[in-house]
Amino acid sequence: MSRIFITGSTDGLGLAAARTLMKEGHDVVLHARSRERAAAISEISAAALGLVIGDLASAAETRSIAEQVNAIGRMDAVIHNAGIYLERSRGETPDGHAKTLAVNVLAPYLLTAWITRPDRLVYLSSGMHRSGSSALDDIDWKKRPWNASQAYSESKLYIATLAAAIARHWPDVLSNAVDPGWVPTKMGGAGAPDDLEMGHLTRIHPSRTAGFWVPRVVMSVHGDR
Repeated sequence: MSRIFITGSTDGLGLAAARTLMKEGHDVVLHARSRERAAAISEISAAALGLVIGDLASAAETRSIAEQVNAIGRMDAVIHNAGIYLERSRGETPDGHAKTLAVNVLAPYLLTAWITRPDRLVYLSSGMHRSGSSALDDIDWKKRPWNASQAYSESKLYIATLAAAIARHWPDVLSNAVDPGWVPTKMGGAGAPDDLEMGHLTRIHPSRTAGFWVPRVVMSVHGDR
């Protein structure tokens, strides 16, 4: 039995991963952006180890999330699942950042620093990271005209890079970036062609070696199908 914290676990792949892990007997700590979102999962949260609340767009609330998790106890694994997709505008977080950057990149970075170090870290990336620019002079979109798809792609490139950096600097921690595929969630849309079950299994059953994993690779390694 492991203790596992999952960000963004009120719906979609995060909720699916939580349900599967709890069914397997693990202690899961859930995360909701707000009390209203938390109310939507009251049935599953009653059986969870804990539920923490906070908006990842805010650094102050992100710190509160970390403190809430640490108060529950050390986690064996943290799954950085929460993310946003095509924002219509750059937005403006309480700290002055583009919302896509804040939620998809800065929040996982801060949580990694503030949550007591676990044995395993899993970061949600995407195949769209291949379209991300490696230029770092305007990662916060203060100079460029807003491009929602490009901003998302770059955020997924940055988070994959973070996963690789953690694996290098913390050799005692298993750090993976995972691409769940284009799956039929609220974010992916009903017409998404990939397998929803394999999407969440990709992140909860990663390889024992650090890397960037996609569903087909995980199926091959673990022999799931």
